Amino acid sequence: MLKVENLNSFYGASQVLRDFSIDLAAGEVLCLLGRNGAGKTTALRSIMGLLRPRSGLVTLDGRELTSLPGHEVPKAGIGYVPQGRRLFSELTVAENLEIGLMCRGGGEEVRERVLQYFPRLSERLDQASGTLSGGEQQMLAMARALCVEPSVILLDEPTEGLQPSMISTIRDVLLQLRGDGVGILLVEQRVDAVRPVADRVAFVENGCVRETVGVAALTENPELLRKYVGVG
Repeated sequence: MLKVENLNSFYGASQVLRDFSIDLAAGEVLCLLGRNGAGKTTALRSIMGLLRPRSGLVTLDGRELTSLPGHEVPKAGIGYVPQGRRLFSELTVAENLEIGLMCRGGGEEVRERVLQYFPRLSERLDQASGTLSGGEQQMLAMARALCVEPSVILLDEPTEGLQPSMISTIRDVLLQLRGDGVGILLVEQRVDAVRPVADRVAFVENGCVRETVGVAALTENPELLRKYVGVG
């Protein structure tokens, strides 16, 4: 489904990604793990066309996306939930969802299908998104991304700052999406949030994927976590 080959991305003269390569299948959760500054967020931004790689290739179902401007990538079927959510705080829940729907011309049927993942948002459609709790804002950010009807969704630290009950809710939604065939590329720092949902883990160091393993290896070989994340 999603294939990323040898991306090299820079901020000015500073190279962040170095031949970064991953692949993601339909209905699979691949987690990027690594220390702060390893290049995980830059990888998501590069896939989304928000940072233009100097070289490399991104394809989705065989369609080349690397040359597309950033606003065209969601139309190709990739949803993106950035770190910090980036909602329009003065707009209502319904208006934020409408922005997602406009991307690919989705209507009421799409919105209702998305809201089935997040029933709580159905009760808050007329509420300004800036007045939602942190967990509800994360739900809305995910729901807005799902309004583009993506085959792949990229999530950057979706459980950051959330209380345990909300982390559990987000985890359940990820499992539902995986069951519905959506490919999920997940950046997380919380290993305990990764284990229940991920199929594979790619360890990122200095902008490069060093090792990719099944999620069971996190338990079987804790040395991997100490090596690449600094925890055991």
